[in-house]
Formats: sequence, structure tokens, C-alpha cells
Amino acid sequence: MLKKERFCQDRLFGERGGMKIKTKDTVIVNKGKDVGKTGRVEKLILKNQRVVVSGVNIYKKHGRPTKKNPKGGIIDVTMPIRIENVTLVCPHCSKPARVGYKINKDNKIRVCKKCGDQV
Repeated sequence: MLKKERFCQDRLFGERGGMKIKTKDTVIVNKGKDVGKTGRVEKLILKNQRVVVSGVNIYKKHGRPTKKNPKGGIIDVTMPIRIENVTLVCPHCSKPARVGYKINKDNKIRVCKKCGDQV
């Protein structure tokens, strides 16, 4: 278990625990039932190290009738998946790539490790 935690800290999180994947990034799924699917990151859950990706990991929820949904019925809900099961897709080269950083005078820029362009 210690090896996996070290992997998460080194590859997926920044120096101070911030995620290298941000909201509105396009990602591809590496593991699980939705392998190969791509989607946009809707939400980050830092506490559990999970992300919610649109169109991925969809489950059925049985809802009772409410004012918002008077009929009730079965609703599709997007559930979060672990951060290590997704990889960022570079917008320039359209390939899954790791994220690096370039430090300019004033700011820090995320960079694709494959093509070297700004993400």
C-alpha cells in the first residue's frame, strides 16, 4: 500500500498535494469498466483523490417522486473514479500524456511531456 501512495504523490499530485489534472481538462480512462472512454473533468474531490468525468462511470439510481421529478423513476448518475485511473489528453497532440511544469519569471505553466506545448 505504501508503494501506491508514493506513486500517487509523485505522478499525479504537485509538490504540495494539488492535483495536476484540473476541471475542464479532457482525460482518458486507463482502468475499470470504461477503459478507453474520454470525457471532460466536471469536478475534483481532493479529499478522496477522485474525479468526476462526464459520460464515464455512469450508474442507475432509483429516484422517488419529488416536485422536481414528479414521476420518479430510474436516473443516470455520474459517479467519481480514482485519479490514478485517468490520464490527461493533450489538446495539441491529442494523445494521452503526463503533465510537467515550466516555471517562468512570474508563474508556473502546465506542459505536455510528449509535445512540450502548454496544456
